[in-house]
Amino acid sequence: MELKLERCTIRHWRTEDAESLAKRANNRRVWLNLRDRFPHPYGIEDAKNFIERATTKQLEQNFCIEIDGSAAGGIGFRLGEDVHRHTAEFGYWLAEEFWGQGIMTEVVTAFVNYCFENFPLHRMFAAAFANNPASARVLEKAGFVFEGRMRKSVVKDGKILDSLLYAKTV
Repeated sequence: MELKLERCTIRHWRTEDAESLAKRANNRRVWLNLRDRFPHPYGIEDAKNFIERATTKQLEQNFCIEIDGSAAGGIGFRLGEDVHRHTAEFGYWLAEEFWGQGIMTEVVTAFVNYCFENFPLHRMFAAAFANNPASARVLEKAGFVFEGRMRKSVVKDGKILDSLLYAKTV
């Protein structure tokens, strides 16, 4: 998969992305908005291990956001199973230096359209932490509908937070 967008490209991860991934992912402000499986600090070994896992799965589910020739973030999805087999949850992150430029709205819109066109999906959803209004705004701008506040559903950095559920259906 390679989606060339106005300001970036969504593509498969490559082993040569490890250095830029480690550099840009090693940011506490990025980590505060992601699940704990995304380590902090984030070193070169974390990057190499992630890329190896991302590129050896039978169905690749994690993709690189490339800006100016190097890895600047990631986006990925997880297909539902059993009665949820026509749904997918997705998540994303972007290096702090690119925040506030509209890049993630462009990425999320293109990525979700790609997923709906290439997989038997009827619904895609994401949950933003309530203390991350920028992520919620990305989802809204990409056409997602707010479905609800999941109270006290997240523990991040020792704090109990709400999360905001957004979904898009076709």
